[in-house]
Amino acid sequence: MMPGVVIVGAGPGIGRSVARRFAKEGLPLALISRGGGTLGVEGALGYRADCADEDELRGALDAAVGELGTPDVVVYNAAVVRPDSPGEATARAQLDAWAVNVVGALITAAHVAPAMARRGGGTFLVTGGMPRPKAAYVSLSLGKAGVRTLVTMLDEEYGPAGVHVASVTVDGPVAPGTPFAPDDIAEHYWLLHTQPRDRWDHEILHTDH
Repeated sequence: MMPGVVIVGAGPGIGRSVARRFAKEGLPLALISRGGGTLGVEGALGYRADCADEDELRGALDAAVGELGTPDVVVYNAAVVRPDSPGEATARAQLDAWAVNVVGALITAAHVAPAMARRGGGTFLVTGGMPRPKAAYVSLSLGKAGVRTLVTMLDEEYGPAGVHVASVTVDGPVAPGTPFAPDDIAEHYWLLHTQPRDRWDHEILHTDH
């Protein structure tokens, strides 16, 4: 059983590009998404889960680990991306977004990182964004600030055991043929996974320059 890569929130943008990048290196892939598809990535396994539903998310992670073993790499890429101003904010909408943007990443880490730490190594990566908060994107700004804090805490908890925790912070809208092309962004995930321990970065910022 060759440990592979689990991508949570695997969609047609960054998720698919990251999946293809790791597949190119011969790593087995498990993709978890609301649709449960494989995004056309050859050999990938698809599992269905809503990242806001703890039981579904843990069940999908269990299924992926049952097939691949404790993963070498886990990528949390799920997010609720929508404009919402301070005046429009409702408690329910904010809590629903927070559940996906932050709590899902925490639950994923809680479910897989202890086994990675016991094994003595692995990589846990989170897709970040909004390096500067914007009032037009309240829930996303709060969520991405939460992700940065979460990465720091997960590094404190699991880093000493050899788990490389980091985020790739994307400072703009992802679209092919632009400075934010998903294939270019995906290179950062492979770079973080292959960094030697004495040179670990905990955040890579992808900008348009």
